[in-house]
Amino acid sequence: MSSTVGQTIKCKAAIAWEAGKPLVIEEVEVAPPQAGEVRLKILYTSLCHTDVYFWEAKGQTPLFPRIFGHEASGVVESVGEGVTHLQPGDHALPVFTGECGECVHCKSEESNMCELLRINTDRGVMINDGKSRFSKDGKPIHHFLGTSTFSEYTVLHAGCVAKINPAAPLDKVCVLSCGICTGLGATVNVAKPKPGSSVAIFGLGAVGLAAAEGARISGAKRIIGIDLVSDRFEEAKKFGVNEFVNPKDHDKPIQQVIAEMTNGGVDRAVECTGSIQAMVSAFECVHDGWGVAVLVGVPSKDDAFKTAPINFLNERTLKGTFYGNYKPRTDLPGVVEKYLSGELEVDKFITHSVSFSEINKAFEYMLKGQSIRCLIRMQD
Repeated sequence: MSSTVGQTIKCKAAIAWEAGKPLVIEEVEVAPPQAGEVRLKILYTSLCHTDVYFWEAKGQTPLFPRIFGHEASGVVESVGEGVTHLQPGDHALPVFTGECGECVHCKSEESNMCELLRINTDRGVMINDGKSRFSKDGKPIHHFLGTSTFSEYTVLHAGCVAKINPAAPLDKVCVLSCGICTGLGATVNVAKPKPGSSVAIFGLGAVGLAAAEGARISGAKRIIGIDLVSDRFEEAKKFGVNEFVNPKDHDKPIQQVIAEMTNGGVDRAVECTGSIQAMVSAFECVHDGWGVAVLVGVPSKDDAFKTAPINFLNERTLKGTFYGNYKPRTDLPGVVEKYLSGELEVDKFITHSVSFSEINKAFEYMLKGQSIRCLIRMQD
């Protein structure tokens, strides 16, 4: 890799030229990292629903051409001036949010919402100089979430790169860089169910299944999955879910159904859908006196949460979380170690695998609801 340090690299990238149209794999130029930046060779990436949402450009400002992708793993090719926690050859996970280490959030043990590097879906350039590190035929191509992993090489702010144990298989741990940690952390770091407790998981997509995995690891006895698609229930059993409820099968509010099932309510609830009704239901289905509900899904910007204040006065707690409350650089290496020790099961999240040239198949699988995570092999 040393021959490319400081040089512009020509490589393949999957470019989204316009909303909703298949990605096109073309040769792009990737500039070397500037001060505080890292250039990463991506070996594996996977498709997250957030990529699809912004590729479809529904409900937000379109920004094209763009290189999507934010859930990945790779090897550091080179680092810019001032980068000390990484060096060429390190195995690493790129993350859509970051940890500058200097702001009030990074210095707080209670927050992971870095002021400098927290998620920004509208920014298509690097923070350092407001310019893109990608170009084709001399014209810039927009970044996505500061990661843009649908490229054989990408440039990130160093605070968005977590160094991990080189013993970890990169084709497995790549899925830890986004959705799995979001759901897992919502349960183990925020809801914190006790051994033998009951947990309701609203939404059994990838994030919900990761939340269920967190409940399983925590030793919860009853893990109740709530989803409008009953076909998801069988797969969810692999993640520790042992009871299932489809709201469409009942003529009463689902929070009432769950309260009746559990003698007054569950100990913890984790909402992973983004539906405002599911959020209300998750809060109202926890037991008074000690119940805790955690909101993970992202609602529509005009949604409003409405519940009776007595629900709070009766000692129910409502919490929110961002990226499972994990600090990327500080905490992700430890999550990888949980996988290596066998405590955390990651392989079962990867249901499909395609070569980079077949990346549009990953979109098809997700749009049809056929995959939890589809691995994209960059070197095939």
